Amino acid sequence: MPKVKVKRTKPTLDMTPMVDLAFLLVTFFMLTTQFSPEEAVIVDTPSSVSEIRLPESNVITITVDKNDRVFFGVDSKQVKEVLLNKMAGKYGVSFSPTEVETFSLLTNFGVPMNRLKSYLAMETDARKNYDKQAPGIPIDSVGNELGDWVHQTRLSNPKVVVAIKGDQDVSFETVQKVINTLQDKKVNRFNLITDMENRPQNL
Repeated sequence: MPKVKVKRTKPTLDMTPMVDLAFLLVTFFMLTTQFSPEEAVIVDTPSSVSEIRLPESNVITITVDKNDRVFFGVDSKQVKEVLLNKMAGKYGVSFSPTEVETFSLLTNFGVPMNRLKSYLAMETDARKNYDKQAPGIPIDSVGNELGDWVHQTRLSNPKVVVAIKGDQDVSFETVQKVINTLQDKKVNRFNLITDMENRPQNL
């Protein structure tokens, strides 16, 4: 009796679920990804092997570039609005609601109080160009505005932590002035922002 030949069929794979999953993942990452905010100045931080991470919120960032200019930034929009009003009262300056809104959207800035109003009145592109030659926030002993910014921020939000982000080519004297300013305002614990580097392997 002849054998019955079973017709062979090629296996098929339905790709529809995989395509759906790929689109879902792409959509998820597009909606949840947070881009780094654009900073007024870019610094090349030194490297270290420290694995301590900064908190994601409630952070004061003091940036010092290679030209020894000091920039100040706070991450919370609400804190920045309260902060600017407090500094305005301390220095006898008034800011319009539009200027307060503009300030609350800045990542950081590096201008003294007597130039801040005109700085906020600039268009975005003009402000970016100005940042290239901005004088920075004063840290000298006569008019140490950095200390006032730190002090008023801590009054506005007692939970904030302080982080110093210094360029690897910044002078030691400038960093020491920043640290002395923090200590004058009773800030004895702060973080130094660095780039991650691999730990040395034991021989």
